[in-house]
Amino acid sequence: MENNIERNIPDEIKGIGKLDKYGGVWASNPKGRKAATQLFAVKVGEKKVADSLEEAIKHCDFKDGMTVSFHHHLRNGDYIVNLVMDKLRDMGFKNLTLASSSLNDIHSHLIDHIRQGVITKIITSGMRGDLGNEVSHGLMDIPVIFHSHGGRARMLKTGKLHVDLAFIAAPTADCYGNLNGVNGPSACGPLGYATFDSFYAERVIAITDNLVEFPATPISIMQSLVDYVVTVDKLGDPKGISSGATRMTRDPKSLLIARYAADFIDYSGYLKEGFSFQAGSGGSSLAVAHFIREKMLSRGIKGSFGLGGITGYMVKLLEEGLFKTLFDVQSFDLEAVRSLRENKNHIEISASYYANPFNKGCMVNMLDVAVLSALEIDLNFNVNVLTGSDGVIRGASGGHSDVAAGSKLTVIVAPSFRGRIPTIKDKVITAVTPGECVDVLVTERGIAINPRREDLIEKFKESKLPVKTIEELQHDVEKITGKPREIEFKDKIVGLVEYRDGTYIDVIREVAEQ
Repeated sequence: MENNIERNIPDEIKGIGKLDKYGGVWASNPKGRKAATQLFAVKVGEKKVADSLEEAIKHCDFKDGMTVSFHHHLRNGDYIVNLVMDKLRDMGFKNLTLASSSLNDIHSHLIDHIRQGVITKIITSGMRGDLGNEVSHGLMDIPVIFHSHGGRARMLKTGKLHVDLAFIAAPTADCYGNLNGVNGPSACGPLGYATFDSFYAERVIAITDNLVEFPATPISIMQSLVDYVVTVDKLGDPKGISSGATRMTRDPKSLLIARYAADFIDYSGYLKEGFSFQAGSGGSSLAVAHFIREKMLSRGIKGSFGLGGITGYMVKLLEEGLFKTLFDVQSFDLEAVRSLRENKNHIEISASYYANPFNKGCMVNMLDVAVLSALEIDLNFNVNVLTGSDGVIRGASGGHSDVAAGSKLTVIVAPSFRGRIPTIKDKVITAVTPGECVDVLVTERGIAINPRREDLIEKFKESKLPVKTIEELQHDVEKITGKPREIEFKDKIVGLVEYRDGTYIDVIREVAEQ
């Protein structure tokens, strides 16, 4: 029953089937061939712009029990998932699988669709808000499958995730289905998570609030992949889609963590001419990027590329000539959207190009340094980014395990405790990223290097940084917070955490009333 990191994984789950157990970062290799879709032909003069969403769905021969997919580039400003699922309910469809690349607070609207039997299965990277809370307390009969961003691309490519009808929220579209995300009132940047759906879904409906004259350029998703175009008043709320600028933290504790992380990266030897870098959109990650920038300027270092979800701060590094290229799978703010639209060295990429482990080389494999966050980390350096300290689903697997597997130096930044709950646990509630590919934890109370990295431990013996063992860090924190009580769970499995290769690294159980 146990997998490679001593997590109990059932052999089989009703409604899902047999579960392959996680055996190590590169223990599973691809087999078989790529998935394929049916052939369709659009004849000269045939109309692609449907008069309504309902008309487009009817043209796609949609049936009960099928799978619909969405992308999350509109984030918490998204109107399209709720709009489409309402329409499918009104049309009488039941027993649907919802495959959205991630779900946010705004999608708590879907709870009623689950209770009514419209949605009976969910496959996604993350889940937040009331929806995450309800699922954690047993809302669904079939466990939610949580995948990484690269894992989703792998699922589509191998056919493990078969999408019958993909709905793509397109900030700009033309009458023949050319789409982009850099123009229009709902501009979100790349359509990197939707791109692969357009390749492998049986049918594709683009929904836009900015229908322009043919041809819509630049083209992110080609007309040859889109069946129908539907216009709506608004794709979403721009304030939830992206902000004017993502901001670096001003919190002294977070700034100390960021400075320690930047100093660690510098002393490690990875901060050198031509290095590649990924940092997240959170305040602490932006602060790490800020201190890395200072070091690059003072030493005259120029990097190769920045990767991942791109922020205005990474754009600044590009425009200052500190990095040659940005590879962008999703933009987090308006500066990143502007840069993608204007700068030829800011390049839009798909989720597969970014992180799919089952292709001929994804971009995370070329990373030198990655800075990632954590809700929890344990004594074996396994990381939880999916469930809170109360066991409730409130996060996302995202690209965390993908990036950690590819990067030469994976740095986890986290406060030593939140609300008197320690970040370092004997065993994380939910394992998402295995400790095998986590190199160092940086907190405001010290730095812990994974014992697997004997080279780093040896190198930092002469360093003035506060390097400790992870056990020492845990002991220091628990002297302040005390030992947290164990969360109680019921037997029912409400979520399955899929590693990027398709094996299962952990399960999420129903939270008991505390």
